Amino acid sequence: MRAARLIRMALLVQSNPGLTAAALARALDVSERTVIRDAQALQEAGIPVRSERGRTGGYHLAPGYRTRLTTLHPTEAETLFLSGLPSALRDLGLSEAADTARLKLTATLLPSVRASAEASVRRFHLDAPAWFREPSAPELLPELARAVWSDRIVELSYARPGRDGSPASAVSRVVEPYGLVLKAGTWYAVARLHDRSGDAAGTGDRSGGGWRTYRVDRVTALAPAPGGGEAFVRDADFDLAAHWDARSHEFARALLRTTVTVRLTSWGLGRLPAVVDGAAVEDALASAGAPDADGRVTLALPAESEDVAHDQLARLGADVEVLAPASLRARFRERAEALAALYRPEPSAGASGADGQR
Repeated sequence: MRAARLIRMALLVQSNPGLTAAALARALDVSERTVIRDAQALQEAGIPVRSERGRTGGYHLAPGYRTRLTTLHPTEAETLFLSGLPSALRDLGLSEAADTARLKLTATLLPSVRASAEASVRRFHLDAPAWFREPSAPELLPELARAVWSDRIVELSYARPGRDGSPASAVSRVVEPYGLVLKAGTWYAVARLHDRSGDAAGTGDRSGGGWRTYRVDRVTALAPAPGGGEAFVRDADFDLAAHWDARSHEFARALLRTTVTVRLTSWGLGRLPAVVDGAAVEDALASAGAPDADGRVTLALPAESEDVAHDQLARLGADVEVLAPASLRARFRERAEALAALYRPEPSAGASGADGQR
């Protein structure tokens, strides 16, 4: 474990001269004291790692030195061959480039490592889209991907979905496209609004808001921004994965506009995460009380709407009782009465004959 960490540290310092002990500690998931000890161990192994003070300080390798710790381990080569999503690369128009890169990588590997890496492709495959959905790449995705790669400001037209059944409305935005995310087979673009002054969303603060997320299949037109689609200066601190995690969590919670009070059996409580959104379950469990005399637990469950709550909770059958709101409880009562009427036992001929003799 330590040997692998020392190799990682040497490669990090080589590729990012000037990393501080704190930055290396975060990258390696260790303490700063461990980084200092590892630097000493690298020096003892003949790798000239040195620490410099001052504004341009941090850890450096001696001028002109290049570590040769770049030979791939078989497991590392397998990981590289598995790191691509074939369907995603195809959607982005990069499948040929990825094939060429794979061939170049293969040519540089030792025969034993090459065989191990190629075997991984025959053993693992990632199919991103969900079941029962025909995957289709948005027509403008490759062009949008090129704008992301080149940090080019673009003007996009977007069919914004209406609310409460109203038709979609067309909007146009000038944006800085920061990244693309593939979520359950659907592509999303993460962008920041741009105005002529060069400030994000016209806020005067490049670190401020103005962030938007667009479903790429709802982008109806894409063109260079007025003035030629010049490049924007990317925020070096922007982390696409962290941004997506935070915004998707916020989005999921924003959808939960109503609250349903329910009473669940232990089986129903265990099944709850399988039928409702994760954010709703997290909030509901925080509100749960102690089991009552029948072993049932009462909790307040956030939901998108009564309709959605009805469809979700119906899957739990008699292991859930809706206590509030009264309108939703009435819907479940009507549903239960309809089911009872539908499945009421039919009187047998023998039973009716016996009754007639009495």
